[in-house]
Amino acid sequence: MRNGGAIRTGLTVAACGVLAVFLSACGGSEGGSGAVKGHGGASPEAERPARTADLTRIPDVGDRLRARIPSHSHQVVAVYGEGRNSADSTVVLYTKSGSTWEVQRSWRAHNGTKGWTTDHHEDDKRSPVGVFSLTDAGGVLDDPGALLPYDHSAAYQAPHDWAKSHWHDFDYIVAINYNRRPGTPPDNPDRPLGETKGGGIWLHMDHGSGTSACVSVSKSAMEYLLQKLDPKLHPVIVMGDKADLKA
Repeated sequence: MRNGGAIRTGLTVAACGVLAVFLSACGGSEGGSGAVKGHGGASPEAERPARTADLTRIPDVGDRLRARIPSHSHQVVAVYGEGRNSADSTVVLYTKSGSTWEVQRSWRAHNGTKGWTTDHHEDDKRSPVGVFSLTDAGGVLDDPGALLPYDHSAAYQAPHDWAKSHWHDFDYIVAINYNRRPGTPPDNPDRPLGETKGGGIWLHMDHGSGTSACVSVSKSAMEYLLQKLDPKLHPVIVMGDKADLKA
């Protein structure tokens, strides 16, 4: 656990000012235009039961992206976007045992309000298509038993001048390693590819509508992911609209 709460609490007010800018990818400036489906997440009935079939390859992921999954990665979070211009998606957690992938759990989710892109730029309101490692977690709430390093800090609190539906977005976070430095807290602002390529893209709690580029799921889904994503299994996220995933 990487617990920064005691050190950073005194910086919360200042940090939230920075957070409002840094987290533009996560949708706080959207004003919460979608319907709110409960306290910080989608309604429980939105969660879908896991399938039990073992698979030799991850369904509906084509050779191009499959080749980018490291051979030592035995956990994959797959985000299946409904369409290139859709904010709706499904998240599925797969774990590899031997030569087969097993579905652990799946949930309804949201992505960027304008859908997906293979060439993400700051403020384009689209989530980047690709394969990205998952190495760092955090949030406002206490560590729920995360296996990834967890940065517990009040500094992640969404500013309260954002729409109320967004206030709990960052209660739990898993950083998506798009244009960031792995092994650092999720709010590390370094962007190796440059500012214009965007950043601050996370898995976080759902507010009932699309984000600016992040992927959002229910609170219970985030708790489950935090408790299951294991650095020893080298988890990655494979994300995109269904057409790009299959390409």
